[in-house]
Amino acid sequence: MSRAEFTLDPITQQKMRTVLAADGVLRVGLNMANFLLVSGTDDHGAAIGLSPDLAHKIAEYLHVPCALVPFKGPGELADAIDQDVWDLANIAVEPERAETIAFSQPYIHIDANFMTRKGVDILNNDDVNQSGVRIILYDRSAYDLWLKDHYLRPEYIRVATIQASHDRFLAGEGDVLASLKPKLMNELAENADVTLIADPFTFIKQAVGMKKGHDDVLDGLNRIIAHLLASGFIADSLNRHGVADKLSLPSAV
Repeated sequence: MSRAEFTLDPITQQKMRTVLAADGVLRVGLNMANFLLVSGTDDHGAAIGLSPDLAHKIAEYLHVPCALVPFKGPGELADAIDQDVWDLANIAVEPERAETIAFSQPYIHIDANFMTRKGVDILNNDDVNQSGVRIILYDRSAYDLWLKDHYLRPEYIRVATIQASHDRFLAGEGDVLASLKPKLMNELAENADVTLIADPFTFIKQAVGMKKGHDDVLDGLNRIIAHLLASGFIADSLNRHGVADKLSLPSAV
C-alpha cells in the first residue's frame, strides 16, 4: 500500500480525534534521553528524530496539529500518564508500564547489551546473571525493568541518566554496564580496556503508548503504524536522521 492510498475511515478518525485530541491538538510525550529516537533539536529548538517524525505523521492522519511534550527520561514520561499532559507517548514496551499504559505494536527495536572490562571473568550473558556481579545502569530504563524481572542474582547500581551509567562504569564502578548497543559501540571504539558481550540480553520494543480503555482507538493507531512500517516511512526517517545502522525494524514487517 502506498502512502497516498492509506486513509482512516471517518468514524475511526473522529473517534481518535475525540479521545486523543479533545482540545484540538495531539500532545505527544517524548523521551528526550533516547538519543536514537530523538536525535537533537532544530534551529528553533524543536525536537527532531524518528519519534518526532512519527508524532507529526500520526497527527497528520488525524488532521490536527501536533505538540511535542519533552520529558527528561522514560520514568517521568510513564509517571505522567494520569497528569493529563500528553495524549500519546513514544516509549518502550514493558510489563510494568503496561499496567497503566496501553501500547501499540512496536515500530522499532533497539538491542540492549552488556559491557565488561578486559580481563574480568565475565564472558557471556549467563556469567552476568550471578550473585556478586554488580550491574550499573540507567534507572527505570526499559532494559532496567526487563533485567529486574529476569536477572535476579546480580546487584544493581541504578543511576539518574544513561550517560551517568557510562561515565561511572568507565570510572571503575560496577562489574558490568548494561546499556543500548549503539552507545556501547561508541565506548568500545574509544576505550581499549572494555569489551562488549556480543549477544544482546534483550531488545527494546519502542511503541506508542496511550491511556487504557479505548481499544478501537488503539486499533486505529496500530493501523497507522503498520502502514508507516510497510510504506517505508519509518525506514526513511531512520536514514534521514543517520540511525538506520543502529536500529532494526520489527521482524514481522
